[in-house]
Amino acid sequence: MVVGLTSAAAYGRADDARRGDDGRRTAAAQVLTWKAGDPIDRYLEFPTTAVAGPTTIVFENSAATGNTTGMPHTLTFDVSDPEYNNDVPLNILANPSDANGGRHTAEVTLAPGRYLFKCTIPGHGQMQGILTVTEGGGEDTAAPETTAKVEGDRNADGAYVGQATVTLGATDAGSGVDKVEYAVGADGPWQPYTVPVVVDQVGAHAIRYRASDKAGNTAAEKTAAFSVVARPTDDTTAPETSATVSGERDDQGRYLDMATVTVTASDTGSGVNTIEYAIGDGAWQPYTAPVMVHQAGEHTVRYRASDKAGNTAAVKSVAFTVVTQPDPDTTAPDAAASVAGTRDSDGAYITSATVTLSAFDADSGVERIEYSLDGGPYLAYTTPVIVDRVGRHTVLYRATDKAGNTSAARSTAFTVAEGGGVPAPGCPEFDERLTVIVGTVDTGVPNRMTNSRCTVNELIEDEKDWSSHALFLKHVDTVIDRLLADGVIDTREHRKIYRAAKQSGIGRPGQTEGYRDLFDGTAASFSKWQHVGGGKFGLSADGAMTSSTTVPGMGMLWFPQRQYGDFSLKLQWRDDAPGAGNANGGVFVRFPYVHDNPEESRPEWVAIKYGHEIQVLDRPDGDMYKTGSLYGFDRVGLAGAGVTPKGTWNDYEIRVEGQHYSVFRNGRLINEFDNTGGQVFQPPRGDDPGTDGRRYASGYIGLQVHGTTDVISYRNIRVKEL
Repeated sequence: MVVGLTSAAAYGRADDARRGDDGRRTAAAQVLTWKAGDPIDRYLEFPTTAVAGPTTIVFENSAATGNTTGMPHTLTFDVSDPEYNNDVPLNILANPSDANGGRHTAEVTLAPGRYLFKCTIPGHGQMQGILTVTEGGGEDTAAPETTAKVEGDRNADGAYVGQATVTLGATDAGSGVDKVEYAVGADGPWQPYTVPVVVDQVGAHAIRYRASDKAGNTAAEKTAAFSVVARPTDDTTAPETSATVSGERDDQGRYLDMATVTVTASDTGSGVNTIEYAIGDGAWQPYTAPVMVHQAGEHTVRYRASDKAGNTAAVKSVAFTVVTQPDPDTTAPDAAASVAGTRDSDGAYITSATVTLSAFDADSGVERIEYSLDGGPYLAYTTPVIVDRVGRHTVLYRATDKAGNTSAARSTAFTVAEGGGVPAPGCPEFDERLTVIVGTVDTGVPNRMTNSRCTVNELIEDEKDWSSHALFLKHVDTVIDRLLADGVIDTREHRKIYRAAKQSGIGRPGQTEGYRDLFDGTAASFSKWQHVGGGKFGLSADGAMTSSTTVPGMGMLWFPQRQYGDFSLKLQWRDDAPGAGNANGGVFVRFPYVHDNPEESRPEWVAIKYGHEIQVLDRPDGDMYKTGSLYGFDRVGLAGAGVTPKGTWNDYEIRVEGQHYSVFRNGRLINEFDNTGGQVFQPPRGDDPGTDGRRYASGYIGLQVHGTTDVISYRNIRVKEL
């Protein structure tokens, strides 16, 4: 994608040349500077022209240039496109936290022609621009000749009736015209001239214009002045006007930190000519964009409009109050747990234990309490939890306030002993998910506790290795027939579970092999993963891998033990971003060995450029690629992803078969994508494989960390080769 970049001053133009011994002009030493900051759609500064010869390239992406997020940027001169010069293989990565503080220089020699430069931002698209280099030895020192022609119907006084059209022209007998620009009024910004400028606002006008040639000579500014009057009309009705005030408000209706006033006007007669506003008793000003009021206090904004027939609407006003937003609530709630029940002499609870949770928050108030039983997913706490399985149990619990602060998980552990002849439930497997999920198919049926004190999911046994699909279906049919007879499920739910079992394919060839744990929550399995690039992951108390809130930058945690071709990867992820925002993360698949690659100097880019990223992002704004998207190739919106509340564990399955990618979220298929290339693809050194979908046929698995505010957790990571 080519992004329209804001023009910045060029360095080392033809005006900076000197004459050599032969009298010809040669390129003076020149410095070309690119600057980057927080924006991901443009450079803050960059050159557009230069002269041929030795050149110092400066690329800075630092705190001094306005980078507050730690986001790395690159400056790359493209050497693969035959339409542009390819003699300067420049490729600079700048990061505010690198050894140079984000400022890098390179000495190059530029040749006449055009260079295509790019900035590839990790996890985002590309910015592109063109640097035009002219001969240093030319004799063109004359600026272009410029003309302006104003046309339209005129009255006896020479004013244009209704509208005037301004056509600009420029000629240059030397290096040729490079660009023509114009500006409206005495202080309007310069704009590229592409088509005649139409002015239909009643009043006096001035259009300034100028042109530059390819040698860097710029013509002196000229001005075309004229007046526009309204067409004859019997319009005697003033425009209709209205205004709205928007912004974040407190419970008293006051605007926090800022209020935005938007004024509109309409006129069915001669049409609206001007809109004006005034703040308080201040002077009238032209209204061109919504008015933002930041100062705390009571405010009145007056507004009016005039049409082209000279009718002016009566003055109206809107009143509102702006207050300074109170310091944000950054303190998480205090959560507590108590366990009750009859205990034996060893302190174990006989038959069952009842866990009661509570939380207190003195600032914004408690929003919700959650708990996790024996490493299961976090569930919403509404009533005391009764635990009746014999054995040792651990309950993790946490609370979140209305400002989005979540307390660190705390735990309480206890033992339940047999009592009164009640045996422990003989459940085939442990599964307390909220709904019945067969394989990857979510039935939507509640995962109820059955008469055997096992859940429906546990009795289905979809994790077991089945020798045939028919045998699995027979087992499922037997189980749900019994549940129907016991009144645990109804006839409709019986049909849905059986249909899901058929759709799951469990027991078919290729489906019988079990999953291998890549991370099971232990320190031993965590030690098999390796971190590269910025950021960091750590092993958290609840058996998850959680990204750091203190180590900045983007990086990747990858599993270097082996590569995978066709596979099913299952894991759980949780959005733990602080505050109201959402975390940005992702799962990388099929990328080559990190430390034997042209991109080894920035190893996290091996996965970005040569593998596929399956996105994790539930944010409603910002990047267009949401959860389930194959980043840069196949986009999924939030509606398709099925967003869950922050802090909730999500089941993710990524199936890769040949060049077909399937992404499941919480048992529901949310994306399918077929690569167009399909074959093993070896890109040229230092270059991106492109956007045609071609990627490797096998590779490694990794997890992305995007920064200190994009906190994300992963757990229960397992893979099955298909």
